[in-house]
Amino acid sequence: MPEAARIVLLVTSPRLPAGLLTAAAWDLVRAWPVFAAADSDQAAALNAAGVTVTVVEPDPERLIAALATHSTVVWLAGAAGDEDFARRLGLRLAREPSLAELELCYGSWDPPGARLLDAVAVMDRLASPGGDPWKRQQTHESLAPYLLEESYEAYDAIVSHDLAALREELGDVLLQVVLHARLAEELPEDERWTVDDVAGGLVDKMVRRNPHVFAGEAVDGVEAIIDNWERIKRQEKARDSVLEGIALSQPALSLAAKILQRANRAGLDVPLPAGPDLGATLLRLVAQARADGLDPEALLRQAALSYADAVRTRESVGPAE
Repeated sequence: MPEAARIVLLVTSPRLPAGLLTAAAWDLVRAWPVFAAADSDQAAALNAAGVTVTVVEPDPERLIAALATHSTVVWLAGAAGDEDFARRLGLRLAREPSLAELELCYGSWDPPGARLLDAVAVMDRLASPGGDPWKRQQTHESLAPYLLEESYEAYDAIVSHDLAALREELGDVLLQVVLHARLAEELPEDERWTVDDVAGGLVDKMVRRNPHVFAGEAVDGVEAIIDNWERIKRQEKARDSVLEGIALSQPALSLAAKILQRANRAGLDVPLPAGPDLGATLLRLVAQARADGLDPEALLRQAALSYADAVRTRESVGPAE
């Protein structure tokens, strides 16, 4: 019984090295004629491996004609997937199903995080000569306010439980990360670093500070995990004070809470300032909130926003009589 004719659309990930295909995909391209709309890195990799890729106009009739001498022909899709051609081919075969079956073969898939490669590539284009003049003239210092602003907007999305907004705002935070990293590539040779250095440092830190996951260390709860994290951090940083590394530019209320947290975790019994001074009073309130398991920054924000609602309500009804 003759083998049923088929046209196979071979789709591959443009984010993986050309030629890195599944065994099934290699078997397919070695056994049957391969066509493509244009030369590409993937086509070059196949050619180098002894597979002939014939570049033709993306015309369904061209592939159907090739079935006269082969029961299977392969269409090597371009980086964008050749969706328009695939649609035209599908419609053509739908009108005359007896001509051939249409199959889809994934020669490779995007790994998790693959679109981060796109983000880095797009930023490189924007920050390179001929790209976006605004981005090219930025510095780490000029971008600092935007990093804070985007982080606050992501925080607002979390507080409002708007997950769609959070996804978008985290993208804006990521933009700041890849832009800072791209600008760092232009630093003098002894100072420059890349986004790979950023990611590599993060990976190393996550592995080092989570020995219960990566080194088989036994822990008996979340507190032990936190203690491990802090212990390893102290070993890494070799700091003279438990307060080193605190972001001093954060809002004063959260700064006070962080200082109190560090002192408490280090077991340091330092008396709080006494007296009616407003600053001392506020610090004592922050300490009390922490003792009660509350977030003073979030509490003040909530109270301020509630007061803002009251202000808007009063504005809408006019001044009190």
